[in-house]
Amino acid sequence: MKLSESSTENKTPIQLSELETPVLVLDQNTMDRNIGRLQERLAGFNVTLRPHVKTNKSADVAKRIGAPGTPITVSTLKEAEYFLEHGWTDILYAVGIAANKFDHVARLKQRGAEITVILDNVETAVVLAEYCRESNLSLPVLIEIDTDGHRSGVQPDAPLLLEIASRLGKSTEVGGAWLAGVMTHAGASYDCETTAEIEALAEQERAGAVHAAERLRNAGYPAPVVSVGSTPTAHFARSLEGVTEVRAGVYVFFDLVMHGLGVCEQSDIALSVLCTVIGHQKEKGWIITDAGWMAMSRDRGTSKQKVDQGYGVVCDIDGKPIPGLIMLQANQEHGIVGHRDDTSLTPMLPVGTKLRILPNHACATAAQHDSYTVVAGSHTVEAHWPRISGW
Repeated sequence: MKLSESSTENKTPIQLSELETPVLVLDQNTMDRNIGRLQERLAGFNVTLRPHVKTNKSADVAKRIGAPGTPITVSTLKEAEYFLEHGWTDILYAVGIAANKFDHVARLKQRGAEITVILDNVETAVVLAEYCRESNLSLPVLIEIDTDGHRSGVQPDAPLLLEIASRLGKSTEVGGAWLAGVMTHAGASYDCETTAEIEALAEQERAGAVHAAERLRNAGYPAPVVSVGSTPTAHFARSLEGVTEVRAGVYVFFDLVMHGLGVCEQSDIALSVLCTVIGHQKEKGWIITDAGWMAMSRDRGTSKQKVDQGYGVVCDIDGKPIPGLIMLQANQEHGIVGHRDDTSLTPMLPVGTKLRILPNHACATAAQHDSYTVVAGSHTVEAHWPRISGW
């Protein structure tokens, strides 16, 4: 049967074995442990945790991290809209702002959002400053810093940093885009091979962002915010001196990429896709399921790691990995499961068997679904939590 909004109110609890598949399953107990782990770790540093809700895109999940009103990070303005409607107002939009989004940001401000935007070029700084002056809009801006060559941002020592700053205001004066500080994302931490490398990159991330902020302050810009973050560096940073806030997102669920980096154990992965065995290709050693890349995503993030997990690790309905089994291939609606080393060793699980597949990338897999089917360490469905998608 298909889970509906009202089905959790039935006297007889629904079991995973009863569900129409594929279904995105979230183990709340595991998720809560993950949330508590990072909160406990950061408690020893004088920083604010600004979780990145792009991973969960759900008010129900976000409430487990912090009550509405706590700071959050978003990756789309649709997320900002959604979380504002659910009570979150302190929002960092952590993708470089573009002129075609200025009006949307202004509407969010008018509705009570304390939204901050980011940029890394003079062109955008000029047009944003002009827009804010003409609109009498006071808007905090962070300059994105490139601390690892991963993607966007300004080098901490680049003259461009001060050139961008010169186009922005220095205070919260009404009617202007003002420089609130800097932010960076150590995305290269996803390519590390050891925890020692992650620790080194975390220090590189911290030092680069702090240095950029100090340059701005020495030039007369207050730059009160120094925002850093990625799930790996948040868990392995040894110092956060000079940092004011840390951002992380996938730590709430974890995934096989994080496991491959040594950030978590497979048992810490809170998200899985429930699917059903619908057939076999015995001569090939294949088990066919009803969860292809439309359910798992095309993310192959573990392919560059020491252990390639295909499209996901195959577990039984209890969430326990079945030795050697991974999703070898994924068509749109069909998943091909087999033994990672030798498909002649694939156990031909009976048609109708329910399996749970652990994802390579929790953000990408969750994005394929419109809701979470919530369990708490058992087969019993505890709740149904909707999530948003799109831009």
